[in-house]
Amino acid sequence: MLKSNAVRYTFMFVLLVLLQVLVFNRITFLYYAVPFAYIYFIIKLPIGTNRNITTLLGFLLGFTIDIFTNTPGINAATTTLIGFLCIPIQKLIFATDDYNGQAPAMSIHVGAFVKYTIFLTLVHHIVLMSLESFSCFNIELLLIRIFASFLITTALILAFEGLFRKKKQKSSWQKTA
Repeated sequence: MLKSNAVRYTFMFVLLVLLQVLVFNRITFLYYAVPFAYIYFIIKLPIGTNRNITTLLGFLLGFTIDIFTNTPGINAATTTLIGFLCIPIQKLIFATDDYNGQAPAMSIHVGAFVKYTIFLTLVHHIVLMSLESFSCFNIELLLIRIFASFLITTALILAFEGLFRKKKQKSSWQKTA
């Protein structure tokens, strides 16, 4: 069981990195918003995962994105931070004793999953865009970029979750029929 989870998360890691580098980085909405779908990997790490592991996986994810996008550690710093914050936020939002070892999902609790996604995505975007601009010279533009990218990324993550949720529900329904 543990080995199948490692394979699944490795596949998810590679798929999200490729989607981000080859597709999503080339999409810009209204010249401001870029979807950052790769953070879905960190959001889907099981509840109660060791903080050192989530931080390390966050760093590896960001570092991989940095290598492909030629950004000097901005994504690595940001995803390391949200990997570090993952566990305390899970403790605040989810009843970790009830869901320990399960990946956060809409099927657990829709409201909690949405709050968790919004919080981690917002932190990611604020830190990423602030590091990227490295100034507050044009604060209005920075806030527009953060908010627009946040909305697009959150919608994309919730769409991914809805897509995978429906797929799982169909497969479990087909098994019972």
